[in-house]
Amino acid sequence: MSRFVLSVRFGIALASSLIAYFLVLSLFGLHTNPLFSLFNGVITGFAIYEAIRYKRIELKEDYTYTKGFQAGIVTGFLATILFTIFMAVYVTEVDPDFMSKIAENFSKSYTVGVGIFSFTVLLGGFATTIVLTLSFMQLLKRSLKG
Repeated sequence: MSRFVLSVRFGIALASSLIAYFLVLSLFGLHTNPLFSLFNGVITGFAIYEAIRYKRIELKEDYTYTKGFQAGIVTGFLATILFTIFMAVYVTEVDPDFMSKIAENFSKSYTVGVGIFSFTVLLGGFATTIVLTLSFMQLLKRSLKG
């Protein structure tokens, strides 16, 4: 199997899950409450953990820390890019008032443009990916003893 196929599949599944979760929240009008976005970390964590775990199963004896780390990073970064693109389209085409609704939840005077909002989503996703990947690699790395 190609080097990144597994990570790409998990990345697309992760992005789809994040988008679906966001759209379900929007059906109930809860998508503007930032507390619900904390569950994105749980979804992301599950997908990254599974990508690393499946990579370990797939490679068996050839599995290394680098290959597992790479699987987690590619999965998370791809999903983050796809989700950021979705959010940019959502806030410009589907619900142009979305950012002002979120701003109301934080402060009446806080406003942000689409570019800064997209950058924030992207940066948050990348940071989450790196932290979770490093954490899960501690659980799934091969022991040096054997």
